[in-house]
Amino acid sequence: MNTSSLMEQILSSDNLNRAYLQVVRNKGAEGVDGMKYTELKEHLVKNGEIIKEQLRTRKYKPQPVRRVEIPKPDGGVRNLGVPTVTDRFVQQAIAQVLTPIYEEQFHAHSYGFRPNRCAQQAILTALDMMNDGNDWIVGIDLEKFFDTVNHDKLTTIIGRTIKDGDVISIVRKYLVSGIMIDDEYEDSIVGTPQGGNLSPLLANIMLNELDMEMETRGLNFVRYADDCIIMVRSEMSANRVMRNISRFIEEKLGLKVNMTKSKVDRPDGLKYLGFGFFFDTQAQQYKARPHAKSIAKLKTKMKWLTRRNWSVSNRYKIEKLNQLTRGWINYFGIGYMKWLCKDMDALIRRRLRMCIWVHWKTPKNRAQNLMKLGMYSKKAYAIAYSGARVARLSEGALNYVITNKRLASFGLVSMYDYYTERFVKC
Repeated sequence: MNTSSLMEQILSSDNLNRAYLQVVRNKGAEGVDGMKYTELKEHLVKNGEIIKEQLRTRKYKPQPVRRVEIPKPDGGVRNLGVPTVTDRFVQQAIAQVLTPIYEEQFHAHSYGFRPNRCAQQAILTALDMMNDGNDWIVGIDLEKFFDTVNHDKLTTIIGRTIKDGDVISIVRKYLVSGIMIDDEYEDSIVGTPQGGNLSPLLANIMLNELDMEMETRGLNFVRYADDCIIMVRSEMSANRVMRNISRFIEEKLGLKVNMTKSKVDRPDGLKYLGFGFFFDTQAQQYKARPHAKSIAKLKTKMKWLTRRNWSVSNRYKIEKLNQLTRGWINYFGIGYMKWLCKDMDALIRRRLRMCIWVHWKTPKNRAQNLMKLGMYSKKAYAIAYSGARVARLSEGALNYVITNKRLASFGLVSMYDYYTERFVKC
C-alpha cells in the first residue's frame, strides 16, 4: 500500500466527518482550553478550513494535554492526559487512516485496543495454550509503559511503514505537545499519554515489535495492550524467557520492566485481565473464573449501591444493581461462576431486604407493611417492635415476606439466571 500521501486521506470530508461523530459519541472532559465536546461542531464550522490548511503545511500546533490522576485499586495512580476536543478530533482522523494499515501487521495474539478484539478472546487463547501443556506462565509487567515510550524509537518504527512526512510530523508533534499539571507546563520528553485517541494505536505499534520478537523465538503468548503473558512448558524455560525477553524490552525498546511485579508462576497463581485460573480435575483442563480481587471489587460496589443512607428509591437501587451485575457477567461470562452467582444473588437480596426495612422507618409502618405482605398481625408487630438488628432480620423473618419472587417483581435480575441463560450451554 502506498503510504506516501496519507494526509489527504486524513483530511478527506468523509474521514473528518467520521472523526467528528466518534469524538462526540465518546463525549469526554474538556482539555486545557475548556472547550466542551458539544462546542466542537460550531468550532469546526468556523475554523475547520484553517485547521486543514495548518495540517497540510505542518503549521498545526497541538495543545498540551491536561494531566488527570486516576487512583489504582492496588495503590498509586494512573496518569491520564486529556487532550483538547479539537486535538481529539485531529487524532481520531489520523487513527482512522493509520489503523487499517497497521492491522495488517499486528500479531494475531494481540487483543487490546484493536477492532473486533476483546479481553475474552485473549483469555480463551491463553487457556488453549495452557491446556496444550504450556502451563508455566511468564508474566511481564511494564513499568509505567505509556509514560516511558521513547519518542525517537517510536517514530523510527512508524517511519518504516508510513512514508508521508506530514503524517510523521504531526504524530511527533503530539508526542512532544507537553502536559499541563495544575496550570504548570511540563515538557513531554518521553511517553504517549493515556487519554488521547491516537495513544492506543501508538502503543500497539511500539509493542508489536515485542510481539514479532516473541514470534521469532517461537513463544506462545497473548498480549492485551501492555499486559503480556508468555506460556512455556517448564520452569527452567520460563526463567530463561523472563531474562531474555526482559533484556529485549529494556535494550531494544527502551522500556522498563518492573521486576518486582513480573514473575514466573503456574496458572492458579495468575491474575490476568481480571481473571483467575484453576485446574478442573473432572474435565482435566484449565478453566478461567473471576479472580478473587475482581470478586472483592464487585462486592464493594454492590454494598455501595445498597448502602442504607442513600436517599433514593429501592427500585432505583435495583436498576443500578442490574446494570452492575449484567455488565460484570457480560465481561466474566466466559469463566466458570455458577456458585459465585448464587452467592452474589444471596448477598444482593439480603442487602435489599435491609434497605427495604430501613426505608419503612418506624415500627408501626414496618408492622403494617409486613401485614400487607401476608404476615399475621401478632408476629408482624412482634418483629417490628423487637429492636432486632436489621442484618439478622434480613437473613431470617424478612425472607418469608420479602421473597426472592417478590424482589424479582420489583425488577431485580438474578445473576445466576442471567449467567446460565447467556453463557451456560445445555
